[in-house]
Amino acid sequence: MLEKRYLPYVVRKLESSEFVPSFNCGDDDLNDFILNESKLYRKEMLAVSYVMEHQDDLEHKNIVAFFSLANDKVNVSDFENKTEFNRFSRRFKNEKRMRGYPAAKICRLGVSVDDKGYGVGSFLLNFIKSYFISDNKTGCRFLTVDAYADAIPFYIKNGFVPLNNDDSDSVTRLLFYDLKSSVE
Repeated sequence: MLEKRYLPYVVRKLESSEFVPSFNCGDDDLNDFILNESKLYRKEMLAVSYVMEHQDDLEHKNIVAFFSLANDKVNVSDFENKTEFNRFSRRFKNEKRMRGYPAAKICRLGVSVDDKGYGVGSFLLNFIKSYFISDNKTGCRFLTVDAYADAIPFYIKNGFVPLNNDDSDSVTRLLFYDLKSSVE
């Protein structure tokens, strides 16, 4: 649960020209993304990054956490064979059988080392879920994430499940969250 020191907060989209001066979540790859690559992804229209900041500290731009989103889909090619995909799609109450289902990908999510352990990551996942559920802006059914092995328990705790077993021994694992499960 977020402590009072995190409230009020602001979650906002980074401007396309905005430079992030510093951020450290303890992971060099995630730090490099928000510090150096997020502007390029935005410029090329590949992903959009958002930051969470303390509202009373906006002039200092001290970022508590960030996440990046992109379009995705859960596709028949994500499965070993069509039978596995059909098993997947039968789990959902959907009269329309499709070869793919619209999704949004959480490309990156990082929480500052100073702010870990306070529920910020779970708060942001719930924020992202509600962002797509409220007025379903894009016709999006799922959230996906290629989670690093050490982050898998965090995502599972927050309702994500492995898409298949093909990547169970990989560096990253494809997980998904069914947004419709939050509104039923």
